[in-house]
Amino acid sequence: MSGPKNIHFVRGERGAALLTVLLLVAVISIIAAIMLDRVSIATRLAANGQSLSQARLYSVAAENLAITQIKRLVDADPARTTNQSGWVGREFTLPFENGLARGRVTDGGNCFNLNSVVSGAKGNYRVNGVGVQQFKSLMYALKIPANEADIVAASLTDWIDSDQNLERGGAEDGYYLQLDTPYLTADRLIADPTELRTIKGVTPDIYAALRRWVCALPMAELSPININTLGGDQAVLLTMMAPSYLPPERAQRALAARPAGGFAEARQFWQAAVSNLENLPRPVQRQVQVRTRWFMLDMTIELGEAELIERALIDASLTPARLVHRQWGEDL
Repeated sequence: MSGPKNIHFVRGERGAALLTVLLLVAVISIIAAIMLDRVSIATRLAANGQSLSQARLYSVAAENLAITQIKRLVDADPARTTNQSGWVGREFTLPFENGLARGRVTDGGNCFNLNSVVSGAKGNYRVNGVGVQQFKSLMYALKIPANEADIVAASLTDWIDSDQNLERGGAEDGYYLQLDTPYLTADRLIADPTELRTIKGVTPDIYAALRRWVCALPMAELSPININTLGGDQAVLLTMMAPSYLPPERAQRALAARPAGGFAEARQFWQAAVSNLENLPRPVQRQVQVRTRWFMLDMTIELGEAELIERALIDASLTPARLVHRQWGEDL
């Protein structure tokens, strides 16, 4: 039996073998790098997920702190709510391990309630002409062209009301079903102002102009404007209610003439601001309040590298005060 044969490589074959080995090493290195990167991403995602879950728990603690402070504010003077202590928009902080919660509370009723363009109850929402006109007046005051404002107001009404009858310039299911991504009207109250972006006629510019001034209270009623907490830069909300009675200049003067301790009742405000109330609709007169029911809480929770943004609506008419709506994420 002969022994093993000697295998000889010519120079070219040795070069090819070396190149093959180098290619294999390179491929394996790339695969290893990708796997390590995926493991690193998965680890960071898991850590972020855990941090966000923890941040949500801290947000509940901050909510409870805010609700407690709101209860103290309301109980201090059940007859009226004022901003004498400067609570409107004042930032509070809640430190905790590895993080911090920053929040501020504002009067949640000092805005245009988008759901006020209708009246009635679930399944039977119908047009509220006063609310529709106030929405138009707000948009006119914000320099939104009248033809565009009228379309937006009609479309918002059609979006919420319970029928399929078109308001002039509005849109029902037939319009939205023809879009590239079709959908139906809600036929219910709006839950969050961001829903405006899905409605016919609402452009990014119009939404940006409106966002500061609108809210979505869970009721088909006119906005309960508290004249005692309204800021000097919010006079447009008074003009919105009754443009012919409270043009911008008069609305500004009315706010400037507010007593230091606030108005004891809405009638005092109307007597000081308007000389003749005879033709001013009763629903608009009752719209002005001296006591706050709805409070808005805006918070940012910072925990490590994670950040959680929350907006919550609190109903102080309940005993105890209760959070009725919460939104997490950036308010786009």
